[in-house]
Amino acid sequence: MKKFLLLAIASALFSSSIYAAELAPLQSDTEPDRTDWTQLDSKYGAMPKPDAKLKIGGVSKTLTNEYWRSLGQGYKNVADKDGFTFAYQAAANEDDQLGQLSIAETLIAQGFNGLLVSPQTDANLQPAYDVAQSKGIAVVNVNDAVMPNAAHYVGNVQKDNGVRVAQWFIQHYPNGGSVAIIEGQPGVYAAGQRTKGFRETIAANGKFKVVASVPANWSREKAYDAASTILQQYPDLIGFYANNDGMALGVVEAVRSAGKSKQTAVFGTDGISDAYASIKRGELTGTVDSFPVLTGEVAMDVMLRLIAGQKISRVVSTPQALITKDNADAFSTKDNEKLRQLLAQQK
Repeated sequence: MKKFLLLAIASALFSSSIYAAELAPLQSDTEPDRTDWTQLDSKYGAMPKPDAKLKIGGVSKTLTNEYWRSLGQGYKNVADKDGFTFAYQAAANEDDQLGQLSIAETLIAQGFNGLLVSPQTDANLQPAYDVAQSKGIAVVNVNDAVMPNAAHYVGNVQKDNGVRVAQWFIQHYPNGGSVAIIEGQPGVYAAGQRTKGFRETIAANGKFKVVASVPANWSREKAYDAASTILQQYPDLIGFYANNDGMALGVVEAVRSAGKSKQTAVFGTDGISDAYASIKRGELTGTVDSFPVLTGEVAMDVMLRLIAGQKISRVVSTPQALITKDNADAFSTKDNEKLRQLLAQQK
């Protein structure tokens, strides 16, 4: 099965170069052709009224992670408001690359007008993207992994997640110390950028040392095991940065088991509800929330504009914020309009 997937990806990468030869490989964090989420209306005008006959599909990494369920809720909010058909499907787990590809290919075969995709890796949905391009079906790459030939991407600046956490450590530990990173899935753009942002910012300060940087493949259990080993090797460790909240919560358990809760700070990424609850209980030190419901709404907005014929920037940037116990209550509001205003004020 893996051999088949690799052959399919290789074929798609070759043929996609024909369809998108004019596009440089996408680096979503640094792509200059970009628009901030707050500027869509001012730059492109009001969103056109969508046709009720539209069929839009969402292809997620997995529904076992709250982040991806919340992203789907954002998509659905727009579809419900405007009255068109929306289907949201996901692979069985975050390692089921072929299953995710099959979902995307099925939605294309069923005549969906657009696909909002969050690939498991930078390459596994390339075959489906190639077919969609050839059929004139709009595709928006939404967060996490980044397809190099994607014409449109919606998501936050992944590197900034790590930068924000590193800046917190620099501010709160003026004498520096030893820190560790729990990485996501190897080969995924978001994981690499989050790690890079943290590592580079910490290194530039000169007072910190990254003593370990271990992939845990987005798994809470693997993160617990990795953190437990690191804590045994480096008993003076002052902090962890994990590439997502599920892994960060596994690290919190390891830190507590080692009796290091007062000594070792732990940060995650994503802003899931379990992370907020842990922060409020004084366990998880913080997270970088990328507001998946809002991101889903913005991504669907972009999709509808593309289908209506608007020429949208290659990247539309969505918001993020460092969350600690100081601001967790404010940012955990369920009032979507209040959250939008709060984030807009930060610009």
